[in-house]
Amino acid sequence: MTTTATRQPAAARRADGDPAAAILEAGARLLSADPAANVADIARAAGVDEGVLHGRFPSREALVAAVLDRTVRMTDEALADEAIDAAPAPEAMAGLLRSSWEVLDRHRRLLPSADRFLASDLVRERHERPLRRVEQLLARGRRDGDFRTDLPLPWLVTVFFSIIHSAAQDREAGRLTTDEAERVLVTTTLSLLSHPAPAAVSTH
Repeated sequence: MTTTATRQPAAARRADGDPAAAILEAGARLLSADPAANVADIARAAGVDEGVLHGRFPSREALVAAVLDRTVRMTDEALADEAIDAAPAPEAMAGLLRSSWEVLDRHRRLLPSADRFLASDLVRERHERPLRRVEQLLARGRRDGDFRTDLPLPWLVTVFFSIIHSAAQDREAGRLTTDEAERVLVTTTLSLLSHPAPAAVSTH
């Protein structure tokens, strides 16, 4: 005789009775594979009824926001690395970019869903904690003389955010390959943070 536990989908069993955890896991997996994945498919993958899903996340926007929050938390955990904090700023920035990209590339298809259902300022706000780490690293690099100081610090944080998300969009569109993306991301960011070359002195 098959038991009830045996019949349950894996996501529901892993959630140990917490349907929200199973829904977020299934949502991240399905939306990362297909931004158009519907709520019924996500509920089915989570092993719950649609009514249970809607009870936790009353709209698709709420579900996408929660899945994005989960992914951002994963990114922030990946950045909590003492080796990154101890390294010289340029080396630390390269490590931070690689760690961020490892998570973002896996979930890059979440971005179209987030852009479609959430205002751009809300998407940015949801990245506040990892961006605070970026800001702290940029400030350290400026104090140590490794990064440029001729541009406002908040603008450099915005540039970082824009570059890494543009890389995800180009990766999804096929304009960057898997092998190219990380190298391009690190090289572009570090070059933009470097001190500008001295202006040429006119002889006239």
